[in-house]
Amino acid sequence: MNRAERVVRRIDRFQQRHTVLGFPYAVVQKYGNDQAGARAALVAYYGLFALFPLLLLFTTILGWVLHNHEGLRNTIINSALANFPVIGPQLKQNVHSIEGSGLTLVIGIFGTLYGGLGVVQAAQVAMNSVWNIPYVTWPNFFMRRIRGLAVAAVLGLAIMVSATLGILATSVVHGHAAQVVLFLGSAAISFGVFLSAFVVLTAEPLGWHDVWLGALLATVFWMVLQLIGGWYVGRALSRASPVYGTLALVIALLSWLFIGVQTTLFAAEINVVRNHRLWPRSMVQPPLTDADKRTFDRLARMEVRRPEVGVKVFFHDIADIDPLDTEAGATGRPGGGTGAESGVGLPGAPSRPARPARWPEDPGAPDAAPARARRGRSQATEAYPPVPGGPGTAADDGGVARSS
Repeated sequence: MNRAERVVRRIDRFQQRHTVLGFPYAVVQKYGNDQAGARAALVAYYGLFALFPLLLLFTTILGWVLHNHEGLRNTIINSALANFPVIGPQLKQNVHSIEGSGLTLVIGIFGTLYGGLGVVQAAQVAMNSVWNIPYVTWPNFFMRRIRGLAVAAVLGLAIMVSATLGILATSVVHGHAAQVVLFLGSAAISFGVFLSAFVVLTAEPLGWHDVWLGALLATVFWMVLQLIGGWYVGRALSRASPVYGTLALVIALLSWLFIGVQTTLFAAEINVVRNHRLWPRSMVQPPLTDADKRTFDRLARMEVRRPEVGVKVFFHDIADIDPLDTEAGATGRPGGGTGAESGVGLPGAPSRPARPARWPEDPGAPDAAPARARRGRSQATEAYPPVPGGPGTAADDGGVARSS
């Protein structure tokens, strides 16, 4: 082991012993394990194309309900577009009510709604992936649409409540007091939206106590994004306009949406890591921590797509070997030695085997077949989902087996 690796491993041990460092690192690790960045990009992409249809539908419904109250209708629309810094007025210029009568209007509304719900479907995929829910238990086509409609209804209700709050706040209080009331009210509404979305968009049965922390942090992220959004979007527009012209608006909007979705998925990852205690994670492997094993176990079981299919998870002996321990045992002092691996453990501790030259499952290795046989007896865990009448689980810690 060279000096640089030794230093990194000691830093790794330090962060594993301190939750204030280990928990955030575990969240970042899991965000990468779940490929949440790619999920965020997909949600932002669908969000860009769903934004105009949903605003179109929203404007049409308001036109029906408030056809004799044009001032109130404009106030509500402006409140909704205020969530998009700098580009809100430009969006308003391109959003109009759906026109027509009878069957044509109904078809137009349903077509717009179907197109706008694409972002909600992408959000469901992202949330189920963050929670590592097996594909076999994901909602079917119709249930996904019902969940999407529920989230869209929550968003619409939130916009209405926000606009009503704005009207009441400006009519009762004035000046800085009105701004404070609007800010606190907007934060409370955003918290309710995130709380509901985290529960509804996830196929796993969750309670409010499972998602409240992530919803609170997502609200904080969203409010901060609102505050700095004007600066960020304006900066993006100024840089992109000379090159992309009118497309700069699309680029700025897509970038803003992507940042918003990323922070929301980070908040969702915090819920998962906290509820399933997926920390501390290791920076350098081996060894794997128990949280590492639980995370990889969840990732493997997520791939189950049919009730007839099972997945077994096992870990090799090398997953428990810490080179710092073997090095210290070889030299008789902590952190010493020449860096060569040894099978000698710490004084008083059971000896650890040296790193094998080849993995046991290597088809060319002479011990491949015996290793697979031993693996099937002692290292495998029960497949997901459990097979009626099948063998019992080989591990009691959530299905993660430690190699013998």
